[in-house]
Amino acid sequence: MNNSARRTRWATLAACCGLLATLATGVARPASATPSETAHASATAPLPGLDPVALQAAIGGLPNADVTGALLRITGRAGHWSGTSGVGDLETGRGVPPDAHIRIGSISKVFTATIVLQLAAEHRIDLDAPVQRYLPGVLPKGLPPVTVGQLLNHTSGLPRGADTPDFGDGSPEWFAANRLKSFSPQRVIDLMAGRPMQFTPGTAQQYNGENYYVAGVLIEKITGRTFADEVRSRITRPLGLRDTYVPDADDPRLPSPHSHGYLTVRSTDGTTHPVDVTEQSPWPWAEGGMISTPGDLDRFMTALFRGRFLPPVQEAELFTVPDVPSFHSSQCRTEADAGRACMTMGLMRVQASDGVVVWGKTGSRPGYTSGVFATRDLSRKIIYSLNPRNLDGTEIRYVQRIAAASFGTVVPAGG
Repeated sequence: MNNSARRTRWATLAACCGLLATLATGVARPASATPSETAHASATAPLPGLDPVALQAAIGGLPNADVTGALLRITGRAGHWSGTSGVGDLETGRGVPPDAHIRIGSISKVFTATIVLQLAAEHRIDLDAPVQRYLPGVLPKGLPPVTVGQLLNHTSGLPRGADTPDFGDGSPEWFAANRLKSFSPQRVIDLMAGRPMQFTPGTAQQYNGENYYVAGVLIEKITGRTFADEVRSRITRPLGLRDTYVPDADDPRLPSPHSHGYLTVRSTDGTTHPVDVTEQSPWPWAEGGMISTPGDLDRFMTALFRGRFLPPVQEAELFTVPDVPSFHSSQCRTEADAGRACMTMGLMRVQASDGVVVWGKTGSRPGYTSGVFATRDLSRKIIYSLNPRNLDGTEIRYVQRIAAASFGTVVPAGG
């Protein structure tokens, strides 16, 4: 993995879409826990039964050189299961807390999109209007008009600004030494200056974290309140999500209980050792800086899918994939997508070979990789969290196993 790709991974400017992107490479066969759809028509596709042995095997064998710990939570009327594997603390050997606080990375985008869609329902934002109308001077000069909706479904074509020395070389060593370093949303947006558009807005889809920094700034401009305040007043407080929040920019802490995040770092003498990166800057903000728990994520997605937060017109946007090609993207490469878009205004769509369709989102921060997915009718919901030691995606095979045991195989596209 080259420096640019590694830098993009830890910065979450183009954060890992693990479940979809990694399943495109094929699904591995799974090798001490207690069992505890586009349209609605797709929800009738048969779900695989929950096999406790296969599920525990999917997250088993930890800790190892790649991952220290994992948790998996499955709910819904098609069955429940939960389990953990590995350790949450290398020093004490303590296990992984089943409802640990986790850095959810780009799952934060679901919260951001929900608020923007609420503002659209309130007629305070027009999804078809250029974002430049609402945010004059925020985007670099010379960029063409980009609509609010194109930000949310990643069809904006905006430049990608992660490849800059300010974000380091993408190595574990750099991040471990600079994990408290912070960047303002405007600083991140300014990185687009002088860079070419990826494509004409609305003609393709490319996952790009820049879209959601702009969306976060838009929320604050329209409401006159902070993004954190809007998340709290619109989502977490009404739903009673006591463990989900947007950290202050200068707050690197992760509340207990939690699993520690580690990176394997190479010393100047060539030896390697783990560095605890649990405490790190939450600067990805509306794009990827939030903290939550499996229980809270389950409740949030359940309420979202049931229409608690959005009226029908805006709710439909969560499950509408634009009919455009996927532009140089590894996120939409399954046989069902065949090079077409797979992301909506906030979610992503994945279809298994047996016809099961799931919707959700993945997220990554150094030391933490997570995902939340569900069928449209909520008959099966999964939340997983892994603690990878590296920044090279070696935890992929565990995501593959979790997906296969939970929903069935996704067939990769040819080529």
